[in-house]
Formats: sequence, structure tokens, C-alpha cells
Amino acid sequence: MVRGFYLRFGEGVSEEANRRALALAEALLRDPPPGLLDAVPAYGVLYLEYDPRRLSRGRLLRLLRGLPPERAEEGRVVEIPVRYDGEDLPEVASRLGLSLEAVKALHQKPLYRVYALGFTPGFPFLAEVEPALRLPRKPHPRPRVPAHAVAVAGVQTGIYPLPSPGGWNLIGTSLVAVYDPHRETPFLLRPGDRVRFLEAEGPTPPEPRPLELLPEEPRLPALLVEEPGLLDLVVDGGRFLGGHLGLARSGPLDAPSARLANRLVGNGAGAPLLEFAYKGPVLTALRDLVAAFAGYGFVALLEGEEIPPGQSFLWPRGKTLRFRPRGPGVRGYLAVAGGLEVRPFLGSASPDLRGRIGRPLRAGDVLGLEALRPVRPGRAFPQRPLPEAFRLRLLPGPQFAGEAFRALCSGPFRVARADRVGVELLGPEVPGGEGLSEPTPLGGVQVPPSGRPLVLLADKGSLGGYAKPALVDPRDLWLLGQVRPGVEIYFTSG
Repeated sequence: MVRGFYLRFGEGVSEEANRRALALAEALLRDPPPGLLDAVPAYGVLYLEYDPRRLSRGRLLRLLRGLPPERAEEGRVVEIPVRYDGEDLPEVASRLGLSLEAVKALHQKPLYRVYALGFTPGFPFLAEVEPALRLPRKPHPRPRVPAHAVAVAGVQTGIYPLPSPGGWNLIGTSLVAVYDPHRETPFLLRPGDRVRFLEAEGPTPPEPRPLELLPEEPRLPALLVEEPGLLDLVVDGGRFLGGHLGLARSGPLDAPSARLANRLVGNGAGAPLLEFAYKGPVLTALRDLVAAFAGYGFVALLEGEEIPPGQSFLWPRGKTLRFRPRGPGVRGYLAVAGGLEVRPFLGSASPDLRGRIGRPLRAGDVLGLEALRPVRPGRAFPQRPLPEAFRLRLLPGPQFAGEAFRALCSGPFRVARADRVGVELLGPEVPGGEGLSEPTPLGGVQVPPSGRPLVLLADKGSLGGYAKPALVDPRDLWLLGQVRPGVEIYFTSG
């Protein structure tokens, strides 16, 4: 269960408010109380996410009041060379009535402050852009912005460390990588640093290579990947307390199914297991295993014999397990007793695909066990049925507006795209908008000016600037891990 709230220290771009938000986040993250899931600062706001079963909102607020007053330390001055070749540069100049040279000069004039990292790992939110260079975001984000793109949006400028969707106006290319998970210090910039852009020529830095989380030689080889599915990931409970760096929460999209699979084989709720979507992998056991499958949209076949979901089973060495699509739903979870062996990155073994942390499985991969755990097969627990109609309860969001909330509840909406980042919807037009970037809550219903909602899921960016008039009730988020394009979704007031 996830709950969250915002603490606002000021409106707009305020260095004093930002220092307060950063100092409070730093103090909390130095010694986080059990149950705190994230503390994400932005311009003049701090977003706190917590598990109400372990940490009440009242106790968290009392703990905050008891922290000594602090001010975040100011950082370094960092010079970033830029090649001004962004695909939007001519349009930016035309819309602002400026020459290309004037755009470049205005962009280089300020000494910018790093107010936050977010959206993707290492993306720096920098301000303030000169008034003559301010343009709003695109009405709808483009599906792919190239790595190292330098962009502007309103009072902000920033650098896209990695290829990702994005709605800012692209004006150039950074000639240094601001993020690389292979470096000893992955993040070039930190909040509180100052940045000066300098025009330069030179080659574009390579995109960061994915950081391998699977061990090359597992200690206890257990599974051979004969054929991968469409997206097979080893996930654990998720990466917590990393939002201030722009890291995705990750973890399973259908957390109840993942917990059920682990429970069936005696693992802890967050033990690493396999998540797959749309098409399952073909796997051969390299030792006798006890395994369990949970989820929807598949039937498991062990050497042709059907294995029902919600039941653990003996998987003998040399036998092959396949998954055949059947029925509604798109995601399944396979757990083995002892859990899967994975190397964690900043507290989690879950991949952050946009952050180039981990990767999907490939043919020939060998997965190992974290530990040998003797467990008897045959344990069974009922799996909740997937409802015939996807009806999701809504709660007011950070930018609640009655008109937008009513439009969302007027549905139905049809799923246009569904992945680990979010579910994009087509249906009634919903009043949207944009503003200064701020932390994004899990399950937030983000509505850009185009009016097309996107429900944010586990691999979402940690910061974003589009309006969020509503939140999906945390109790219903698991359903969004099981929707496919074309399915209808109905929202109701929670």
C-alpha cells in the first residue's frame, strides 16, 4: 500500500524554498524511518511517500517537526559544453522572434541552479531561463527524445541523459554525459549545483550501456532461458528512496500476484522473481526446483502438462516450462524457492530500463538461486479473479479540478498504450495543463494540454510538469498491470 502527500514551501522558482525542501529531504534520507518509501524534492516542494501499514502520516509529520532546522549546502559550479543543433531550435527562434545566435546567447547567459534531479535518472531541472527565451512545453510529449538533448520549457532548461519521451523544446546537445550508471559517481550534477552552458563543437557522447544486474556465473544455476518472451524481467519489491536521483520505483506492476507467487514457495514478499508480459519465456530447469506461477493471461505448461496458477509445483531438472496465452490479462509471475540471484543497484535488483539499469532476459541466460530452501510442492492459495470490466476508483490529485475529475468519470476510456511507464488513454477530452515540474505520485493521472490522460505506473519519471487532477486508488493499481491496448477502462469517484 502506498500513500503520499506534498509539503510546499513556496510557489514558483524560489531558491529559499528549494533549500528548505532539499535540506528536509537530506535529513530524512540520512536516517529514513521504517515505512518511508520516498522523499522527492523539487523547486519549492517535497513529496513524501509512505506505507501506512508501517508509518502513519501523523507519525511522519511529528518526525518532520522534530528534525533540527537545516539549510542544504550549496554545490559546485559545473560548465557544460553544448552543440546547438536541436531539432526545435529554428522553431524556437521563429516563435520568439529571435535569431539563432540570439537564442544561443540567451541560453548561455544565466548561471543556472540545479533545483532537482528527476524524470529519468540524472535529468537536471535548471532555472531560471531568461524571460525572452521562455516557451511552453509541447501540447503532447514526443515519443522519443535523443540522449544528451538540451531543452527548454517555460522557466526551465534541462538535459535528457537518456532516450525517453519528452515534451520540452530541443535546442542542442550536451557534449558530456550527465548520467552513466557505470561511473563510480553515476550523477554528474546534484541539487544545489550551478551550471553554465558554453557553446562548443565535438562528438556526441555515447549512450550509457545497460548495467548488468544478473551475475555472469550464478552460484547455484537453476534456469536456462531457451527462448525469451516479449519482456521478461527479474524484479524484487522495488527501488525505494531513489526518487531524488530520478530513479524509477520499478518492481512488479501487479504486486499482489508477485507476492502470491513468492508466498507459494516460502519466499519473502519482495524476493526476486520473474515478471513476463504478453508472451512468456521458455525455461528449462538446471536442478530440481519448487516453483509457482501467479498472474493472468497465461497458462503454464510443464512438458505439456498444465500447471494451474496459485499452486506450487515440483519442476524436475531437465524439464521445460512454457507459457501459453489464455484469457484476459497480460502479466505473469514465476517464483522459485530460494529466490533468484541478482546484483542490487542502489538498494534493489529491479531493472530501471529507461535508466539503463538491468535488462530483459535473452536466450542463453542462466538464472541462479539466491539460496537453497527446501520446500514441499503442492501449496495452494486462491488467486483473486480478474474483473470482467476494469473499474478504477479515483482520488483527488495534486492539481485537482472538478471539471477534469468529472470528465475522467464520464468515460469509458480505451487503452491506447500500456507499458511499465504508464497507461495512455483515449476517450472524452479531459481539461489538462502544465506547470512547474514537481514530483509525480504513483498512480497519478497526468493530463497534458492535449487532453489525453496517462496513468503513471512503476517505471514513471519521478518529476513531471503536466497537470495531475486525479490519482488511481492504490488498491486498484494492480489492475493496470493487466490491461492491454484496446481494453476499456471506467473511472469512478473513490
